[in-house]
Amino acid sequence: MTPLELDLGLSTKGGATEDVYDVVIIGGGPAGTSAAIYTTRADLKTVILDKGLTSGAMGTATRIANYPGVPGPVRGADLLQHMHDQGESLGVEYVREKALSATLDGEIKQVRTTQGTYRGRAVIIATGSMGHSRGIAGEERLLGRGVSYCATCDGAFFRDREVAVAGSNEEALEEALLLARFASRVHVLSPTPELKATRDLIQEVNEHPRIELYPSARLREIVGQEQVQAVRFSGAEGEQTLSVDGVFVYLRGRAPITDFLGGQLPTDESGCLLVDAEMQTSIPGVFAVGDVLCQHVKQAVISAAEGAIAGVAVRRYLSGREKLRPDWS
Repeated sequence: MTPLELDLGLSTKGGATEDVYDVVIIGGGPAGTSAAIYTTRADLKTVILDKGLTSGAMGTATRIANYPGVPGPVRGADLLQHMHDQGESLGVEYVREKALSATLDGEIKQVRTTQGTYRGRAVIIATGSMGHSRGIAGEERLLGRGVSYCATCDGAFFRDREVAVAGSNEEALEEALLLARFASRVHVLSPTPELKATRDLIQEVNEHPRIELYPSARLREIVGQEQVQAVRFSGAEGEQTLSVDGVFVYLRGRAPITDFLGGQLPTDESGCLLVDAEMQTSIPGVFAVGDVLCQHVKQAVISAAEGAIAGVAVRRYLSGREKLRPDWS
């Protein structure tokens, strides 16, 4: 166990490393949840690694009025919660964790998260396309020198220092609360006027004595030579500069979220994963569904349909009755 794990009360030992799931699904949106419903009904032990209801495109939608079987407009987060409730009622295991890396070759695949390692005979990637593309001035140059995307990984390095968190979703706020255990001050730069999270989480952030919130704050530049020294942002009071030692970025964008894969799977020129008609990638037993494919109209019902296709394909792959081979070329 590392010093950071001891400090956070975490361990990579336990259920996450001892259990071997039939299916590990990364992403709990309509694609991932639909796949899980199909795999669980086929008696396949399934776990979904999900960052939270509002971490994906559907969870942030204010009105959905065209999902079959759901009359009238409904909040995306509410519809997604119904999907999660259905999955849990069937035995789907949901875990609030973020995938950091993966090893996909071999019979047993491994997905490492902030709190452990999940092993599975098959993996379904459903991480969507709201990834941040490192477009902030100074961000890429100072990555690893004060710029981070994981408070659980790096928070302890900023004990008694001031840090900034850029983002307004559940992941950003939970990371801000974690950082507040170490940092002397956490400045939350929310790009939106209102935070996109549950009421309880928003209230906890607003009431925390070490957290200061900046609504409608657009991060413009991360300042520093060898290390992060400050952030420059524009907000309601004009352009401001804050002296900080670390910046944790949780901004949404339009890039497929595949960084945790480490280049193990081929993509097209836009960074989208490639799959065959069964939603299988170039590695047997590894499937991808939803907006991470970037090959369709971005609608929840289409992502859910792809999840269903993958769920059936995983059952066939694991049963051995029909060995699926990649055919995406």
